[in-house]
Amino acid sequence: MSMDSQHTDLLTFPLPNKGRALPCWDLSVLMQVPDCYDVQSSELKSPCGIRPLYFEGLNYQGKPTRVFAWLGVPSDASDSVPGIVLVHGGGGTAFHDWVKLWVDRGYAAIAIDTTGSTPEFVHGMEISHPRHAYAGPAFDDGAFAAAMDCVTDQWMCHAVADTILAHSLLASQPKIDSQRIGISGVSWGGVISEIAVSLDDRFCFAAPVYGCGHLGENSYWLETDFQKLDPEIARRWIELWDPGMYLGNARLPMLFCNGTNDKHFRPDSWQKTYRDVRGPVTLSMKIRMPHDHPPAGDPAEILVFADSIVRQGSALPMIQEQGYSERAAWLRWESDVPIDSVEFVYTADEGNWVQREWHSLQATIKGSEQTAEVSIPTECSACYFNLIDTRGCIVSSEHFETKI
Repeated sequence: MSMDSQHTDLLTFPLPNKGRALPCWDLSVLMQVPDCYDVQSSELKSPCGIRPLYFEGLNYQGKPTRVFAWLGVPSDASDSVPGIVLVHGGGGTAFHDWVKLWVDRGYAAIAIDTTGSTPEFVHGMEISHPRHAYAGPAFDDGAFAAAMDCVTDQWMCHAVADTILAHSLLASQPKIDSQRIGISGVSWGGVISEIAVSLDDRFCFAAPVYGCGHLGENSYWLETDFQKLDPEIARRWIELWDPGMYLGNARLPMLFCNGTNDKHFRPDSWQKTYRDVRGPVTLSMKIRMPHDHPPAGDPAEILVFADSIVRQGSALPMIQEQGYSERAAWLRWESDVPIDSVEFVYTADEGNWVQREWHSLQATIKGSEQTAEVSIPTECSACYFNLIDTRGCIVSSEHFETKI
């Protein structure tokens, strides 16, 4: 099945003209360093030396906008540290503590607010963030209803532009290696980052969490917002802003993280999204992974993945082949780090992905061959493998659906 059985009565919105480039952004402008303004509020004084600032965004309805950000560089930075751009999800803002997490790991980091807001204080991951005087378009949980507005006045256009501008700003800072900057976005930030890396080929890695495309085929918003909209408005939003329209241009290494039962971003749409990418893809799908900002939204696999690209660290395991025949499933991989176990994850349920119950059993590793196999339970309707290495990192195979 390609969609939840409960969707048989819903109007769906597959991608039109997949991969068509849209003239929404002037990359020659976005790849220049934006003007910056210091924030003087005593409530936003960081004890860690992380800088609060505004930078200039796109004009909105003919007026200038500013974007709030936290910018941090390790205090003991050499002349060439890697960097990362951090993009929050719905209900979030630029998080000081997320930047500090990455600065403590030895990365320069910038976290931006995509909603025209400024956090009211420093610490915490769920903090008040009222909109400021130079705000652009409102987020409004995706701003679906505004899809017929002027394209350059829509929220997603600004959010993606702000992300690319943040990259330009971070790359311009002293002691930062502009060739070793990646990005991680959580939930809606994952959606934004997937579009951004499809446009901005300066990023050297991307790790979107939860967020995916093909939202008009299966997602929380298909069941809610899209059913309330005029179909032409829903189709226009998909045409303009679904990541599946862009990811065919992405050729950088990408790590996709998600949970089996994520309410918003479902495994079938998630799978279509990572299959859109032209570059190397690694997956990590955890059983019932909670949906949240960091720390839940900053899985341990992301740092290992980033370090393997910008610091020559040991890479995550790489799955080479997978398949099933009759009643057996098998997997082959390559890994420089020993594998502790291979988990076969399966569900007997069909229909709504959010409500499925998942089970796991241990697959048999065949000696030193870096292969494993398992007998498929009779009741299995969908399944995949998880490789768990000695660092505790989880790398997943693609899931597949089968009638046994």
